[in-house]
Parts: sequence; structure tokens; C-alpha cells
Amino acid sequence: MADREQRWRQNISSGSAYEQQVGYSRAVRVGNQIFVAGTTALEDGNVVGKDDPAAQTRRILEIIGRALDQAGASIADVVRYRTYVTNVDDWHAIAGELVKVFGDVRPANTLVEVSKLIDPDMRVEIEVDAVLSPARGLDPGFTPRITDKGLHGTPL
Repeated sequence: MADREQRWRQNISSGSAYEQQVGYSRAVRVGNQIFVAGTTALEDGNVVGKDDPAAQTRRILEIIGRALDQAGASIADVVRYRTYVTNVDDWHAIAGELVKVFGDVRPANTLVEVSKLIDPDMRVEIEVDAVLSPARGLDPGFTPRITDKGLHGTPL
């Protein structure tokens, strides 16, 4: 099954130590869909913008943009994003950065206050989902499916 999965699934790593510790990928592309995991403002293992939610949001969006690029997508392909904040009162500063990136794309969005993130200096976490259209180079006939003969679909 692993060999068949590799033909239509692409795992993308950012090199974060958390990926190995927890067992996840920064992003996963399956066919024309890309799912970017919850992303925080890390650089070289350190939190960027400890007391600045806008700076954290900018760093997060840079990381997400790189992951999308590695998957053959861009911010323009984002259809949904979710923002988790440790203080909802920061939403204006965070929204000011989000609108710079997503203002023309206008994906579905959810913003939720959470009690805490994995590091007490992290104030923002964002995850995104993107969908590539056939015009972006994906075979429109791609339909991964499991049948009695195993996994089938047009490879990436």
C-alpha cells in the first residue's frame, strides 16, 4: 500500500523538529488538495515575535507560503484557513496581516481563541486548505479511490 500511496500523496516537510517528534508533515498534497498543518511562528527553533501577534502572523504566513509552493500551489489556491489565538483581543493585529495576504483571495475563515499553544510564547497558529484547479496543471481526471484491486487514481 505504501508504494501506491506515494504515487498520489506528497508529504512536505519544513524541517521542524516537531514533525519528527509528533509524526506529522507541514503539508500533505493528495491529488489537487493541499492541507497545511497548524503552523506557528518558529525560526531556527525559536518563536518569532514573542509579544507581537502581527509579527507571528507574518512569519506563519511565510512558512505556509513556502509549504504551498513546495506542493505546487500558492496563496491564491487557499479555500479555507483557521486561525487559533491565545488572546482574542489580538484579533485586530492578526487580521491586519491576514487581509494583506488573503484579502483578494477571500477564503473561508475561522478564528478561535484557545487556552494555550504548545509554547507559552506562541500567540497564533494557522492552518490552511488549498485546492488546485485543472488550469494549474492537474489532470482533471484524477480521482483517488480504493477498489477491490487496491488504490487507484492518476498519479501526481
